[in-house]
Amino acid sequence: MPSSSPATYREVRLTRRPQGELTPDHLQVVTFPIPDPTPGQVLVRNTLMSVTAVMRTLMRDETDLPVTGYAPDRPLWGPALGEVVAVNGSDTGLVPGDLVTHRHGWREYAVGDAAEFQRVDPAELPDPAAHLSQGFTAWLGIVRGAQVRAGDTVFVSAAAGGVGTLAGQFARLRGAARVIGSTSSERKARVLVEQLGYDAAVIRGAGSMEDQLRAAAPEGLDAVFDNVGGEQLSAALAVARRGARIALIGALDGQLSGGFRSVIEVDSGSLILRGITVRGLSGSDHLDALPEWTKEFGQGLRDGALTFPHVRVSGIGQAPRALCDLLEGRHIGAVLVEL
Repeated sequence: MPSSSPATYREVRLTRRPQGELTPDHLQVVTFPIPDPTPGQVLVRNTLMSVTAVMRTLMRDETDLPVTGYAPDRPLWGPALGEVVAVNGSDTGLVPGDLVTHRHGWREYAVGDAAEFQRVDPAELPDPAAHLSQGFTAWLGIVRGAQVRAGDTVFVSAAAGGVGTLAGQFARLRGAARVIGSTSSERKARVLVEQLGYDAAVIRGAGSMEDQLRAAAPEGLDAVFDNVGGEQLSAALAVARRGARIALIGALDGQLSGGFRSVIEVDSGSLILRGITVRGLSGSDHLDALPEWTKEFGQGLRDGALTFPHVRVSGIGQAPRALCDLLEGRHIGAVLVEL
């Protein structure tokens, strides 16, 4: 370990599995000695980490997700950005000073096999924090899932979140004529329309979602980017035009209570007669698209066609509260913690 590094670091651990609403008391910040990397490993000083809704699902004893969940008295994990400070071995492909992304978030320092860390080209994106965006999910759902085309009327659910704030922008870049987003408050609705390029917003809890969608899209929906499920997906299917493409990206309706299921009643006959396509997407099945997305995202950020809406919270001690605030819908865009 370099002499300039501190002797200890802090990480966040799960104290017990939440049975209902997540509170900061379910998480604990603990201090440990910084480990030395063993042969083939690197030590990274984390500078930024992200918190996302799926982290609540990972706290369950069993999940429907194909990833390792969180366990009590073990550190959490998640996307992070950091700088390599020590390398053990000459064949790791990394050197001190390299900027890397990885999955060892929720801690100030991370150590692991070199293959677990991906070097970041500083020239790819103008803001290093954008490497922690959920833009790939947004791009994938718009481009490969909903297959948005010029002239489309598009609906994006959970439009004020880390995914939705970018999905609407990508839809506009694809030539969408009208972009409608759903959100949870009048304040967020105003931000969607006044700052993020949405033409209209519908509000969860402000009356029938189907009625609101029909008023916002009187001629129907051509493409749907669904990140919620539940009532919002049911409404979108009802308002979808013939030949509409529906991309299922997330299940926030279940995630906010710790699950990853959102069960709705589907009229399969109606979908058949209207020729509607419903497709679920997972980013792990489309890794071949990463170069194309990175190029488009970087170019859009540089020329001003895209923005990366996000909030930053300072200090690992604030990370538990940041996740709780995210789940309570207090923020717009992605939520990052500066470490």
